[in-house]
Amino acid sequence: MTIHLPQGPYEPRTTPLDLAPAGAPLASRTVFSAAHVVADPYADISPDDPAAVDWDATLAFRRHLWSHGLGVAEAMDTAQRGMGLDWAGAAELIRRSAAEAKAVGGRIACGLGTDQLPAGPATLAEVKAAYEEQLTLVEESGAQAILMASRALAAAANGPEDYLETYAHLLRHASEPVVLHWLGPMFDPALEGYWGSSDLDAATDTFLKVIAEHPDKVDGIKISLLDAEREIDVRRRLPGSVRCYTGDDFNYPELIAGDDRGFSHALLGIFDPLGPLAAHAVRVLDTGDVKGFRELLDPTVELSRHLFQAPTRFYKTGVVFLAWLAGHQDHFTMVGGLQSARSLPHLAKAYELADRLGLFPDPELAESRMRALLTVGGGVR
Repeated sequence: MTIHLPQGPYEPRTTPLDLAPAGAPLASRTVFSAAHVVADPYADISPDDPAAVDWDATLAFRRHLWSHGLGVAEAMDTAQRGMGLDWAGAAELIRRSAAEAKAVGGRIACGLGTDQLPAGPATLAEVKAAYEEQLTLVEESGAQAILMASRALAAAANGPEDYLETYAHLLRHASEPVVLHWLGPMFDPALEGYWGSSDLDAATDTFLKVIAEHPDKVDGIKISLLDAEREIDVRRRLPGSVRCYTGDDFNYPELIAGDDRGFSHALLGIFDPLGPLAAHAVRVLDTGDVKGFRELLDPTVELSRHLFQAPTRFYKTGVVFLAWLAGHQDHFTMVGGLQSARSLPHLAKAYELADRLGLFPDPELAESRMRALLTVGGGVR
């Protein structure tokens, strides 16, 4: 039956994409999905109150990702870290998710930063102490640590040397090798000039110097700059023991597939809605079938670029919207009311692109929910 979307009439699919059941663990690439949080839609809270999270639904979604063989990257920007989820909420999320990972045998890495600091200027000593507090919590939970970029450090640092000294201090304190995360300003404008320069070549040199001076404490790097050429250049300059995890939601198929000089692993927000398909594609890649891998993932790029279009930081709205359509949660309410951050036409296009890919386990449910949103959000047409 035709559904009338803002972009025009559309005939929804009647069956989902036919994927083989999850099989052997992923072998050729280490793959994390950065996972969203599910809000409690019945919590009677105001915009200034801490986030109300539906913990059961949030953890159920992580079990869904683990069941397909994916790792979970927890408490990252996909979980609305710094956009509705404060440090107290993130800390609880880390504790609960790490315990759940241990219970089911799932792989987990957790983001840590400095978001417990009060608003306003902070000293470098305060930035280091905040990082250390979060590092301790993540390590005590049993999760791998991801050192996220810090808004407070970006504001406090006077140049590259402050970054070098701060990260050296943190890496000396880390018990196990960590993942370093370079999040570009398209994801968070407050991170403009990270690593001490708005010149990306100079910033890259500083970033690589941190790694070169502490290779035994760096498991890998996650680059989220939406710049495939820069990522390839950086991964070719890494020590052999350090992985490159792509965070490029525009160019991930080619970066994961790689070339004759290397490849990227993955830590991606788009693998939240693409989880089963992404895991299946990597299993195809595990057999050496690069062409088959690309045939599966290349068609998903249009959806990803749509969700991550500027202003990119609001991609979380589309991710949660697709989780609702797919039946992973019962509502389209987000922490901080972020469900209002994208327009009805944007969401309708996301539905169409995802449906064409066969991402919805129950296409009829997805269609009925899309119709309900169109009625409530746009009225009867």
